Amino acid sequence: MVYMNTKHHYAGLTDAQVIESRKQHGENMLTPPPKEPLWKLFLEKFTDPIIVILLVALALSVGVSFYEFFSGHGTASVFLEPAGILIAILLATIIGFSFEWNANKKFEALHKVNDDTLVKVIRNGNVCQITKKEVVVGDVVILEVGEEVPADGELLEAVSLQINESTLTGEPVCKKTVNPAHFAKDATYPSHHAMKGTSVVEGHGIMRVIKVGDATEYGKVYEGAQIDNSVETPLNQQLNKLANLITKASYVIAACIILGRCISYFVAAGGLYVDNWLHFSGYALQTIMIAVTIIVVTVPEGLPMSVTLSLALSMKRMLLTNNLVRNMHACETMGATTVICTDKTGTLTQNQMKVWNCDFYDSPDIVDEGIAVNSTAYLDYSDTSKIKALGNPTEGALLLWLHERGVHYLPLREHAKMVEQLTFSTERKYMATIVQSPLFNKKVLYVKGAPEMMLDLCTNIPVAKENIHARLLDYQNKAMRTLGFAYQIIEDADQTVYIHEGKLQNARLSFMGMVAISDPVRSDAPEAVKTCLHAGIRVAIVTGDTPGTAKEIGRQIGLWEQNEPEAHHLTGTEFAAMSDESLLDRILNLKILSRARPMDKQRLVQLLQIKNQVVAVTGDGTNDAPALNAAQVGLSMGDGTSVAKEASDITILDNSFNSISRAVMWGRSLYQNIQRFILFQLTINVVACLIVLIGAFLGTESPLTVTQMLWVNLIMDTFAALALASLPPNEKVMQEKPRKTTDHIITKAMAKNILGVGIIFVVLLFGLLQYFKHADITSLTQFNCADFGRSFFDFSQGNGLSAYELSLFFTIFVFLQFWNMFNAKAFMSGKSALASLGACKGFLFTALAIIAGQWFIVTAGGEMFNVTALHLTDWLIIIGCTSVVLWVGEIQRHWKLKS
Repeated sequence: MVYMNTKHHYAGLTDAQVIESRKQHGENMLTPPPKEPLWKLFLEKFTDPIIVILLVALALSVGVSFYEFFSGHGTASVFLEPAGILIAILLATIIGFSFEWNANKKFEALHKVNDDTLVKVIRNGNVCQITKKEVVVGDVVILEVGEEVPADGELLEAVSLQINESTLTGEPVCKKTVNPAHFAKDATYPSHHAMKGTSVVEGHGIMRVIKVGDATEYGKVYEGAQIDNSVETPLNQQLNKLANLITKASYVIAACIILGRCISYFVAAGGLYVDNWLHFSGYALQTIMIAVTIIVVTVPEGLPMSVTLSLALSMKRMLLTNNLVRNMHACETMGATTVICTDKTGTLTQNQMKVWNCDFYDSPDIVDEGIAVNSTAYLDYSDTSKIKALGNPTEGALLLWLHERGVHYLPLREHAKMVEQLTFSTERKYMATIVQSPLFNKKVLYVKGAPEMMLDLCTNIPVAKENIHARLLDYQNKAMRTLGFAYQIIEDADQTVYIHEGKLQNARLSFMGMVAISDPVRSDAPEAVKTCLHAGIRVAIVTGDTPGTAKEIGRQIGLWEQNEPEAHHLTGTEFAAMSDESLLDRILNLKILSRARPMDKQRLVQLLQIKNQVVAVTGDGTNDAPALNAAQVGLSMGDGTSVAKEASDITILDNSFNSISRAVMWGRSLYQNIQRFILFQLTINVVACLIVLIGAFLGTESPLTVTQMLWVNLIMDTFAALALASLPPNEKVMQEKPRKTTDHIITKAMAKNILGVGIIFVVLLFGLLQYFKHADITSLTQFNCADFGRSFFDFSQGNGLSAYELSLFFTIFVFLQFWNMFNAKAFMSGKSALASLGACKGFLFTALAIIAGQWFIVTAGGEMFNVTALHLTDWLIIIGCTSVVLWVGEIQRHWKLKS
């Protein structure tokens, strides 16, 4: 049969035309992104800048170990050092990979496109059903309420057609028409077009498909969401700088050793000549090996694993605050964010239309019945904790209003038998229903629509029109949708025809009142936005909604002031027409981008990044996906579309903008914790490096063995990383401005602390080394300050170091760093290191674990660690004396607080 109505008939495509169209334009399917194999994802972890340094150190260490072993200068224990470095590399990469892989598993089911849904099309003159993926360009598609539009098309007919375009533009209701006189000039997509991925909420229509698959607007958004985002995270940039600094420092120190030892050799030889090349070759080789040792010691082996552990721990703890982190580095990047580009619908607002205020002048019973029966919407009560509206969102808001007042709409609708109904249309601007009302036992005509239209249709208005118009203007200035209501009781003897040829006629309506409906702002959004602004983060609303609505939402959340310059707002059309150069001049002052298309959001993010901004994007719709992917951090909402979630780095499970400000606080606190750990670890490396350096020029071997340094750099530092990463977030960080991407992760204050404390530790340890060489110490109770002073500058070989003295030296070295960990905890906090220790159970636990671990190593390590058990008295003396490091730090902090 041929599909017909009163005006047209459509034959649709023939089978031959379908085949030809599919050849020319392709199938109605989205091309899925290529999936990275697991091995490739794992190998990407080895591109971390510090891991690269470790790989170089590993290669050098392996070379030296092979030489020492096969030349007979060492036993198999020489391979412990490269083995330890390899373990450090594998631990850091495996931990990071496993955490991100587990997070990605939670997202695997998020992107499922159902291409097998049936749609009604007209082909060969017949109405038939085909799957969505079989639709081709030229197909005539029938659109009905509740159905998803299968492809982009041009409407041939539209009867009271309203489409939910929130997945593409953020607008829940867009009125569609084929009448050019009623086209919306500022609409994001043409009024006579229906777009793939949107859904019909009211009315029906017929369209001819003009684009399918990847060529549709939905397809372009999907493709944009898959574009690789090569923007480097701020932490990676700063770790790159740190890696370069460590590399240069180690090479400079190694070069100084080679140069210094060569000068020493030729000075001792009495000139620039070599009389014994065999001896010189051995000396040169030893010099090179010392230089390589310096390079290896300079590299903080535990840093990659410690940073990874910090990120992983924060990733896990952020989940408890409704932030599901997919990309580990996103935890910290949130702290560096300078601009948040936020969607309006579903992010700042609740994405559910609600009655904001009502002005009714008639009996509540009449109002309730009128709203219940003169509607095509329904309520879904399956989840009593969150009642959902089905159908037209505006009508759904009215039913929800009844529900909030304890009125169930369904019995009212079922008991009032419908006699006749005139559905809403953009041309009429009203809806009318005649029912057999149990309230009056008579027929009643209920009408709702644009308030201005209702006032024109009413003969009985209980209040002055001027008052109603004033109230109406106030609502409209707040970008709210308004509806007017009227009714007429039809007497039994009344034979008048009130609905004829799609219009009301002869009606004598009484005005019941009106309501203002809006998508309300989330209750926590204004405070959360205020927190972000106070923290120096710019907030910009990017929405497909109208300028008026966007500005009103901006006003409600405290972003758009009363006398805000119009230059701080652009429409999508204006934005698209401007060159990049023009936009770069005003992009940092932009507060609202209305009527934005999906690719406008992505372009905005990229322009902000050109201005060296760290951009976070929030959104819940498919339209947000390209921008979510392009940003340094993409934040999708928990009830957002699967495409949005897949493009994001973090999913806000509770859909709360407040969770975003908490994520910023977490990110900033995490960055501080990473800085504290770097302060702690680099102090250790500076001390170890200088001790080896001094020993190289004095001709003595390092008192710290390879296995002891591995214990310090891998195990102890891992505990320290856990201790510092377990510190609770500090709300004071939200009073600071975002850091610059050009900043070095090591600040001037950190550098002074690392070098100052490191040099003090080196002087103390060197003094102990000299003292132990010239005194036979079997207990620290024998320690003599006078002998300590005299031996400091005695560079003779002395008696050498006993196993007990080496154990004392190793333990003192560790406990100096242990107490310095408490100073690192208090660094940049403005508080005592002992403050809130009760709340830092994780820190205390790991601190005790370090003490227990050191005791176990010294007591049971034996030959492997070149140690012997210490007396209990010496343990107490070491712990007590080295704690001076903490008390000196406490005095300094107290002095700073007072000044």
